[in-house]
Amino acid sequence: MTISQPRPEPPASSPVAGIVLAGGRATRFGRDKLAEPLRDMPLLHHALFSLAPAVDELVLVIRPHGAPPRLPAADLLGRPVRLVRDPEPYGGPLIALAAALATISQPVALFVAGDMPALRPDVLSAMVRALDEQGADVVLLAGPGPVQTIPAALRVATAGPAAAAALGDGSRALRVLYDRLRVRVLPEVEWRVLDPEAATLRDVDTPADLERER
Repeated sequence: MTISQPRPEPPASSPVAGIVLAGGRATRFGRDKLAEPLRDMPLLHHALFSLAPAVDELVLVIRPHGAPPRLPAADLLGRPVRLVRDPEPYGGPLIALAAALATISQPVALFVAGDMPALRPDVLSAMVRALDEQGADVVLLAGPGPVQTIPAALRVATAGPAAAAALGDGSRALRVLYDRLRVRVLPEVEWRVLDPEAATLRDVDTPADLERER
């Protein structure tokens, strides 16, 4: 497996890329949480298996240095996995996202974090459909609290340049990127029918969060 470089245009049959962030510091967890076992496999693998049905390719953004994480031995529905090195250690999700978007030739990307163990593929696919139907650049999910920045469906042609411009201005926050784009927030009534427990929004920040998922 090789570290990714920008790729040529793919055939039209592969329109969606899946971006998984896997290079964070995990300060609140205290150790490499993505390698922690959850229901007989590492936490990271849950995000990969959940995202695979909704995309044509998986792009895993990892730390600038060191060995890459262990990938699933089982087939991810035939989806290839490309590794992209985060250009800055622990620089935050915006710089990692920008690095991934720069290597993607598909028109749409689904963007998730590796510590999200309960993503629902049907919800992710609904986000992609909403992106096309609403003419938006970004689709996020409404929830019981403030709108979260991840997961997101992104239009690569607009999100990629906007992410690069935000970084050039010194920004590191995803919300700064979204402020530069046309955002559509998918109402709960539209996506909770596919995910009544809103599991897609859950992530693992602490050991207690991981225990909740067991």
